[in-house]
Amino acid sequence: MRYAFLGDIHGNTEALDVVLAAIRSEKVDKIVCLGDIVGYGAEPAKCLEAIRALNCDVIAGNHDWAAVGKVSIDCFNAYAKAAAIWTREQLTDEQKQWIINLPLTLTYPDCAVAHGTFHQPEAFNYIQTVFDAQQSFESLKRMGAKLGFLGHSHVPVGFFDTDPITYTLDGEIPVDEDISIMVNAGSVGQPRDENNKASFALYDNEAKTVQIRRVEYDIDAAANKIREVGLPEILAARLYQGK
Repeated sequence: MRYAFLGDIHGNTEALDVVLAAIRSEKVDKIVCLGDIVGYGAEPAKCLEAIRALNCDVIAGNHDWAAVGKVSIDCFNAYAKAAAIWTREQLTDEQKQWIINLPLTLTYPDCAVAHGTFHQPEAFNYIQTVFDAQQSFESLKRMGAKLGFLGHSHVPVGFFDTDPITYTLDGEIPVDEDISIMVNAGSVGQPRDENNKASFALYDNEAKTVQIRRVEYDIDAAANKIREVGLPEILAARLYQGK
């Protein structure tokens, strides 16, 4: 079975369109959205409807829930806060209700998914240290999974539950059934690893590999839309920088 994992779209239609085209060319069996469809970008409703049209599995991201008042934006920086407030005004009541009902985690026969961490998915924390990874590995095991997929940090990376925990930034990650692994699929609409190409992950449970795919998209168009709707300039500028 072939899975595609994509997340952190952040209202970027240009990036989402090319990622979905790439996924269609791969003939995957299941698509899973890792959250944060909205936030930062200029077309939250359009991206939301594109994901809904796929009839794929979707989990909640912090910006999704911020847009419907389900999480506080007090801890957001000024730019994220401005985008969250603006995004709320772009969504219909029906769209907001759909977001409210999104789960925080999902478990499949081959893997599990969460937006930020497995150990406290409702807190939307980041996995940035070995300690963070260790906590989520323990929770992943309790969920009955040895392979997990995440978003949130916008940085594609694979963590291995070895002694000590190790990680890789390689684009191809082997899946060893004897080792628990967590993979961050990176970001479709706002990469932050200094590579401005949109990122998503493919998992083949027969070949036992995860591939991080990067695709170019029309950054000028996405950035100009952000400027046109009056969102902070930094949200447009950072798309070019990939950070």
